[in-house]
Amino acid sequence: MRKRKVVDLYRAPFPLYTIKVDAATGLVITAGGGGASKTGIQNAVHFLDLQLIGKNQYSTSLLHSHDTEKRATMNMAVGDGVIAAGQDGTCSLMKFKLCQQKEEKAAHKHGNTIELSNARRRPGKAGKDNLDKHAATGEILDTRDETAHITVTNLAEVLSDLNPRDPLQKVVRFSPDMNLLLTGGTDGYIRIWEFPSLKKKFDFKAHEEEIEDLDMSTESKQLVTVGRDFTCNVWSGNQLVTGLNWYETRPQIAEKSYRYMACRFGYSADEKDALRLYTVQIPHRRDKKHPPCYITKWDGKILLPMLTSPCGTEVISSLAVSDSGRFLGLGTVTGSVAIYIAFSLQNLYYVHESHGIVVTDLVFLPNFLKGQNIKGNNKTAMLSVAVDSRCQVHTVTKGSKFGMSF
Repeated sequence: MRKRKVVDLYRAPFPLYTIKVDAATGLVITAGGGGASKTGIQNAVHFLDLQLIGKNQYSTSLLHSHDTEKRATMNMAVGDGVIAAGQDGTCSLMKFKLCQQKEEKAAHKHGNTIELSNARRRPGKAGKDNLDKHAATGEILDTRDETAHITVTNLAEVLSDLNPRDPLQKVVRFSPDMNLLLTGGTDGYIRIWEFPSLKKKFDFKAHEEEIEDLDMSTESKQLVTVGRDFTCNVWSGNQLVTGLNWYETRPQIAEKSYRYMACRFGYSADEKDALRLYTVQIPHRRDKKHPPCYITKWDGKILLPMLTSPCGTEVISSLAVSDSGRFLGLGTVTGSVAIYIAFSLQNLYYVHESHGIVVTDLVFLPNFLKGQNIKGNNKTAMLSVAVDSRCQVHTVTKGSKFGMSF
């Protein structure tokens, strides 16, 4: 079977580690860099303009690059015009604003010629005769261009990881109501601040080893955390409610042969107001047989496992859930990208080694950006970024049949 090829949507001059979509402004925000090492590789946050071309194609252009100096952004959360960026052991908060500016340009009389800017002329008769008319009367021809201008302001920083050896924030989230900022890092602590005041609410030791992921439910405000210590825990405030046990769905698998890698809440599109939690489990050790990874779907209210399905032998590196709750996105350490149906955990789309190196983040496009339909004739569209500096878009068009599994 011929390998499916995905065209790059954007390529940055540095490794990309995270990507988000701001539905209010329509901006795609991606970030990364070369870190503190003196390699000459930039550290920056890039703001991209995404456009739907025709019914199911996309194009993008760079609107603004914000230099983050000596620190690369490894993870981030976006909400209400604020970026919370994980940079080493700190969480840096930046406010961004998109302004549409109208630039007035003119055709000036210069000797016997008219000098026109490269802006579009107002509608009307074009050509040499029209220009000669303006030249003869000495009239100044006004033109206007509408250009996007982005301003970025550094707001504050908080220490989000206190590992004495190598502090590193691994994950950051805003609570669904935007009242809290939550971080997790290599020291195993969850730290929670009130937002936007950044007053420390509390912190607690959630895992014995570094934290891989966290997410907060929209209904019950329960917090789910994933650690490298084989556990996935549920918290109410800083109190442990329960630990999840996906082995109940696969009793033949020995405990501690797998560890949790990621967690995401999402609403079920097929069951009204049904909250679901999705977790990914990867082998703790790799061997020659390459055991499969697994996705587990949980009841988001009572937190009992509903369904577990294998998702291939490539080690999963990233997980995303669409806003509609219909689709799951998976990226792998070998650069492959897949889209699954959330209800049945069936594979719908797969590209082998689309990036060729570890996929660092995924995000689904919302149905609308700035009030305009951005999906076109696609069932869904998902963006991926990787260490290869590339941003790609993966689409499932209407009428597509089930894809091949990993």
